[in-house]
Amino acid sequence: MFKCIVTTAMSSGKGGIKMKISIIYYSKTGKTKAMAEETARGMQAVPGVEVQLFDLENIDMDFFNQSQAVVFGTPTYYANVCWQIKKWFDEGSKYNLNGKLGAAFATANVQQGGTGAAITTLLQHMLVKGMMVYSGGAANGQPFIHLGASGLRDSFEEDKAMFRIFGQRIAQKAVKLFVK
Repeated sequence: MFKCIVTTAMSSGKGGIKMKISIIYYSKTGKTKAMAEETARGMQAVPGVEVQLFDLENIDMDFFNQSQAVVFGTPTYYANVCWQIKKWFDEGSKYNLNGKLGAAFATANVQQGGTGAAITTLLQHMLVKGMMVYSGGAANGQPFIHLGASGLRDSFEEDKAMFRIFGQRIAQKAVKLFVK
């Protein structure tokens, strides 16, 4: 059964405007979902942000359409994005991504499992759909999150902190870009 987690931070102080952010993921074993939840926890730290998590089959269209930022999460299969996310981008014409801020993360069993390739593939899909992409890069200091956050089986618990920082940075950038 699908479980939607809604997290809301305090008002932004700018007329009570809420920045809506959707996190869309596919998770077969639960690891990618867990990292989506950690990303949302980081976003909670930013005042005025409302976050909802959706698996690919259960996206709230109203919330999604109102979201100024969308983060995608994928497990890696054969060193790249899972086919379910690829299909969503290929066939998801009812989802308008144009003008939204986008970011990506991936999970894998091993260090050479393809998280970099999976994240790069997601970023390319976002650009084709008209999104602006952001990761925080090295400009924000440690931890350096060059393309997007990567979670590995052997360091899963330690990686959770990086995903919270990743979420916070994405939410801060979204607020900076979209809240006037």
